[in-house]
Amino acid sequence: MFKRIAIILSFLVVFAFTTLPKKSKLQVKVEELAAQVESKAIEWRHHLHQYPELSNREYKTGAYVAEHLKGLGLEVQTGVGKTGVVAILKGGKPGPVVALRADMDGLPVPERVESPWKSNEIGEYNGNEVPVMHACGHDTHVAILMGTAEVLSKVKDDLKGTVKFIFQPAEEGAPKGEEGGAELMVKEGVLHNPDVDAIFGLHISSGTHVGKINYRPGGTMASSNSFEITIHGKQTHGSRPWGGIDPIVTAAQIINNAQTIVSRNMPLTKEAAVVTFGSVHGGVRSNIIPEEVKLVGTIRALDNEMRDEIFERLETIAVKTGESNGARVEVEIHKGYPITYNDVALTTKMLPTLQSIVGATNVNLVPAITGAEDFSFYQKEVPGFYFFLGGTPDNVAAKDAPPHHTPDFYVDDSSLVIGIKAMSRLVVDYSK
Repeated sequence: MFKRIAIILSFLVVFAFTTLPKKSKLQVKVEELAAQVESKAIEWRHHLHQYPELSNREYKTGAYVAEHLKGLGLEVQTGVGKTGVVAILKGGKPGPVVALRADMDGLPVPERVESPWKSNEIGEYNGNEVPVMHACGHDTHVAILMGTAEVLSKVKDDLKGTVKFIFQPAEEGAPKGEEGGAELMVKEGVLHNPDVDAIFGLHISSGTHVGKINYRPGGTMASSNSFEITIHGKQTHGSRPWGGIDPIVTAAQIINNAQTIVSRNMPLTKEAAVVTFGSVHGGVRSNIIPEEVKLVGTIRALDNEMRDEIFERLETIAVKTGESNGARVEVEIHKGYPITYNDVALTTKMLPTLQSIVGATNVNLVPAITGAEDFSFYQKEVPGFYFFLGGTPDNVAAKDAPPHHTPDFYVDDSSLVIGIKAMSRLVVDYSK
């Protein structure tokens, strides 16, 4: 019986691969060109990794990208969304306008991975001098899109429609008091002149092996909103707490009470949600009950109605808990990133392209994640598809891969050519 099952499964696997449509001459050509540009892409990536820049400060990165794009003969615009670069490639045949996006910014993280292209750069973040590292792989995104631009420029006479290459600053968030990122680029009209019909983006993934691609239709990454809760008490001596109103005890109660929002108010079988307190500030010494305490945190949701209910419940709990202690509480919930939502029809249409690149068994449907991405701002305006590209070498167990945003973050250069093939083919296949 088991032998019969194995034979059937083997037949199904062979059938799945043999039923993939035969590649056209243009599809084969862009994959060949991607392989040819791989060594260049690795050099670009190493340069970008060695010289990262923080959000809205990607001046050298933008200039490096623009020089390459101009050398390809593309129409190039710089200074979009502060430091962003946008390039236009007009195909030789009529067709849709397809946008491809890569984010460019690094993070205030010290790099511990030893390599010839290790970053030793220093930047300024919130008034402090900080080390800078591409600790989320945006250097790979830029190198992949530079390679894609080179590939598609070499077949432009055979391309249908127009390609818009978007190199975006500040995905990790603009500095305090500044606008930036995808939201600002959309505001400045990056999806117009010409009007974009569809947009594609990818993210390198530590913890996913090279050669694999993960995706999800619909809600893929969570919305993200930060919040600040300010608790106004009445200062008094620590030996006489009855002489004041204690904002520290109130803060502790608010933190605990807020944990019931997700566990007792959210329909978690529908979608995930998170309320996290990341910072508590108040007081100066052991024997003084302070006048004020500030709480800072983040809200993540994969459903807009659930997100709005979290906003309402958090404010109610914080204010009413404060009132019960005689404290006055102010709640500020800041505008953040929307849900990263993959257009279902577009995802379904383009899935065979990814399967054609790495094989059907290496393209995996994955659960939604509570991380956030400002690619979501583009998706609010036009259909978009955002997927995850494996970056962990095969000799590293997925569970042992260092997480994003850490000093030990590392992804392998061999992922670049797969990304270039995927992005190039998405353009060709969407337009056919």
